[in-house]
This record gives sequence, C-alpha cells and structure tokens, in this order.
Amino acid sequence: MKVLVLNGSPRAGGMVAKLLGAVVEDLRADIQWVDVPTLNMKFCTGCMACRGKGTCILPEDDAHLLAARIREADALVVGTPTCWGNMSGPLKVLFDRTVPVFMGESLRGIPIPRQKGKRALIITACTTPWPFNIIFPQSRGAIRAIKEVLRTAGYSTLASITRPGSRTSDAIPHALLKKAKAAGLKLIPA
Repeated sequence: MKVLVLNGSPRAGGMVAKLLGAVVEDLRADIQWVDVPTLNMKFCTGCMACRGKGTCILPEDDAHLLAARIREADALVVGTPTCWGNMSGPLKVLFDRTVPVFMGESLRGIPIPRQKGKRALIITACTTPWPFNIIFPQSRGAIRAIKEVLRTAGYSTLASITRPGSRTSDAIPHALLKKAKAAGLKLIPA
C-alpha cells in the first residue's frame, strides 16, 4: 500500500510536520513524503485546457510529477498550517495544477471523481486558540477547503486533526499525537 503525505507547511520541522510524522510513524506501508513548498511549480493560469486534455498543459514541472504520485497512491495525508482560514498557498497551487488527477467532467460539466474509494486524513495547525479556531472559520475554513478537494475526487476523509493555539506553545499535547497515530492506522484497510 502506498501512502502519500503532502506537507503544505514551509516549516519542515514544525507542528504540521510533527503531526504528519505521528500519522505515518507506525504504518506498514510505502510512505512517500513531499514538502510541497519546496516544489518547483508554476501557478495555474485557469486556462481550463486540463479538463479536456486530462493533464496540465503548462511546461513540465514538479506539479506533473506529483500528479503521477497522487494517481498511484492508495491513501493521502494532507497537512497544512491555517492561512487566513484556508490551506497554505503552495498546497492550493498544487491542488489547482492537479485538477485532472482529482476529477473529470461530464459533458454537462458535472464533476466525476477520479480517486474514488481511496482514504485520506487532514492535519492542520492554527495560531488561534481553541475554541475560537472553530468558532471563527480559521481551522474550520482550512479543513473545509481541503475536504472539498478530497470529496470531489472521491476520497473518504477518515479524520481531521487540528493543533490550535500554536502561537502560545510549540509543544504538541501527547493526546493529540496519540490521536494522529490512531487516525493513521485507519488508513490501512483491515
């Protein structure tokens, strides 16, 4: 089984990376880890040509390579810091550039999932303390945006785990790390 980890955080050793590490730590699977902010990707131009061609028509870059990895992966673990109530910019660019991997379109323009039956997890971190990270659409906004991509693609999102209040402490509570590990084990079918 192949599990692809997309770390959308620019902090390689930050909270998101630590939680992602906890998710995959005990997995018996082929783990592929990608630090999305380090990728060489151009922005999506919104030309919509990928809808008909099935691939992005921009010159070959890391987004094309990641498209192949996403297709091949059996499960996806997506992590991001919360940025203005949304996912990180590099992660959004990756999702924009890999639309044809996640979905096709019927003649009427209705999305057709291309990753149907695959499993996914979402990890976020937010400086806003709990419960305000949920009351105000900070963590909730980032999770909602990623869930929309995954739902449209046909993934089953098993859990979303958030570390709120990261401004006041860089420690991750043991209970949250334990929750991340347990969620990771759900990625592997019994």
